[in-house]
Amino acid sequence: MLIREAVAEDWPRIWPFWHRIVAAGETYAWDPDTSEEAARALWMAPAKRVYVVEDDTGALVASAYLTLNYGGPAARIANAGFMVDPDQGGRGFGRALAEHILDAAKAEGYRGMVFNAVVETNPAVKLWTSFGFTILGTVPDAYEHPRHGRVGLHIMYKAL
Repeated sequence: MLIREAVAEDWPRIWPFWHRIVAAGETYAWDPDTSEEAARALWMAPAKRVYVVEDDTGALVASAYLTLNYGGPAARIANAGFMVDPDQGGRGFGRALAEHILDAAKAEGYRGMVFNAVVETNPAVKLWTSFGFTILGTVPDAYEHPRHGRVGLHIMYKAL
């Protein structure tokens, strides 16, 4: 697999799985009806460093962004978002991308990373805790999950 910084021409290969994941309404607190134009502006914003994963055939199978979470005196706390094509889950792409993003954040001088809204039923919670993220708190019943009803949103943190 190859992990590299994304270029603008990658968006058409990110959009299909980005849209599928967000439209499912199970893991991201973003509008499931987000248009492609709005999604591109959100994911590929100039303030974000965006990465992609290509498998051994050259297919783009995952993407993530790294950005600051706060500004000013708290600008050394990072935030990131991750998407793995649902058809490619369980093959290690998410774990490898997470390692890459955490290393990149540390190399860029971030002192910690925070996730502001991790749906508590998201299988990625197990991945994040395996990397040393802790759940700082949970906003109860904050997320309308299409299968589980109202569930909480975790705020997760890891020092780098």
